[in-house]
Amino acid sequence: MLQRYDERNRDLRYWVNGRLLHRDEPGISPFDSVVQGGDGVWEGLRLYRGAIFGLGAHLARLRRSAAVLGFAEIPADETIIEAVRETLQANSMYDGVHVRLTLTRGRKVTSGMDPRLNRDGPTLIVLAEHKPPVYDTGGLTLITASVRRPGPDVLDPKIHHNNLLNSILAKIEANAAGADDALMLDQRGFVAETNATHLFTVVDGALVTPTTAACPEGITRQTVLELAATDSIPATVRDVSLAEMYTAAEVFCTGTMGEIAAVTTIDGRTIGTGRVGPMTQRIARRYQEHAALHGERVIDEPAAAVQD
Repeated sequence: MLQRYDERNRDLRYWVNGRLLHRDEPGISPFDSVVQGGDGVWEGLRLYRGAIFGLGAHLARLRRSAAVLGFAEIPADETIIEAVRETLQANSMYDGVHVRLTLTRGRKVTSGMDPRLNRDGPTLIVLAEHKPPVYDTGGLTLITASVRRPGPDVLDPKIHHNNLLNSILAKIEANAAGADDALMLDQRGFVAETNATHLFTVVDGALVTPTTAACPEGITRQTVLELAATDSIPATVRDVSLAEMYTAAEVFCTGTMGEIAAVTTIDGRTIGTGRVGPMTQRIARRYQEHAALHGERVIDEPAAAVQD
């Protein structure tokens, strides 16, 4: 699974601390903390017809992560939302858009990991792209990576940080195996998530999802759990073994960039019937409907689109 380049993004403009720059213009200092050591936090947002689903939850997670890392300054939610709005307006974006927010500790006066070298305040980056859900809706193939997800004794997974080498190493293994993504285990050998998404299984008509002991608390994952409760679908959060993944009736993954996507093969084993299952289809429809109806409006439809 390789994301495709969208020609509409050829001349997009991105936002850095109040400046809107063409995608080919450099906007980050080599002294910035995110360049020096991945010292930053991030969120992925999806725009549905002018509204962003889960915006408050995403900004709250961004703020929690920055606070845990001890950022001296964290922009107000209103400031971040206005930066997102300006970026969308500059690119005439309204629907089918993925927005990546990055907040770094800021620039350092000289190279080094010590946060006391940061004296300029944070750097806020808004990158918006025309990007539909990135996964093949016909079913994904996973392999189990040798790279494990660390627990909170190594690096607390509740920090949604920019150091993604753990995930990248797992993705490299998936690429080498010809798989779409990598399933990752925690240090105990239980399923954590994939290199990019959370996982659900369907067993006896009920949903089961791994705990977040070794992965972030996903906003799409939480939405699925809430929708299941609303629809009287039993759902359990517990440790899940790899053997249970192999024998599940259905497996699907969840995430803002890919929404809900079925997994039909893991480590060469066919999951269920090898096709997208009925529960996965049901959850995918419910999620899309819910996200489209319950977003926070950040931009109005462009006048040209209304005339068309």
